[in-house]
Amino acid sequence: MEAHESLSIVGLIWEASFIVQLVMLLLFAASVTSWWVIYLKVKGYKQANEEADRFEDQFWSGGDLRDIYEALQNRRVPRQGMEHIFEAGYREYARQVRLGVVPGQVVEAAQRVMRVALSREIDELETRLSFLATVGSTSPYVGLFGTVVGIMNSFRALGQVQQATLSMVAPGIAEALIATAIGLLAAIPAVVAYNRFANQVERLELRYDNFKEEFAALIHRQASASHAKGKGQSAGASA
Repeated sequence: MEAHESLSIVGLIWEASFIVQLVMLLLFAASVTSWWVIYLKVKGYKQANEEADRFEDQFWSGGDLRDIYEALQNRRVPRQGMEHIFEAGYREYARQVRLGVVPGQVVEAAQRVMRVALSREIDELETRLSFLATVGSTSPYVGLFGTVVGIMNSFRALGQVQQATLSMVAPGIAEALIATAIGLLAAIPAVVAYNRFANQVERLELRYDNFKEEFAALIHRQASASHAKGKGQSAGASA
């Protein structure tokens, strides 16, 4: 009964050497933190997709672009995702039109601003993904380090006795393997989550980029129409 209790997981962790306990604590903290990051990213990507769906429905409903822009300006919450890209692009478009810039340059200026806004949104979406990648790539090696230390301690203890038995070496080997197991438990969810989130970021980036191009084509048509109308009014006035 005592041997069974001494080989329990809690008992092995409690009786492990300081270095092995430190490794286990580090891996446990990394695992808890990575699960918190996973929760935040799942929530954030879900919200980003929902906001994109809602804004696209509003954008393609046939309403006036200025009305959409003013509605965004009247909201007190910060704009994110597709709304941010639209807001930045339309603001620059309106500024260029007021300056009387030719349509081609209007669209070029608006696209530059939207590219910057898109880049910022992607940076925000990728926040903390590097932490998951680090946990996924390093945790097995950290756990392996704890395993090596535990095995070294076991063999060191064997060298101090005349007759070695399995019961003497088993606890040290077991505690060493626990460090490896904790490392894998920390790494596997982080790797799976990172790959899934990287794919979601790529899909959102493609979605934002497609919207940017469609919006640029739309404001190019509007800028061309406004420019032609202005030239027609000028010709009529001069006549």
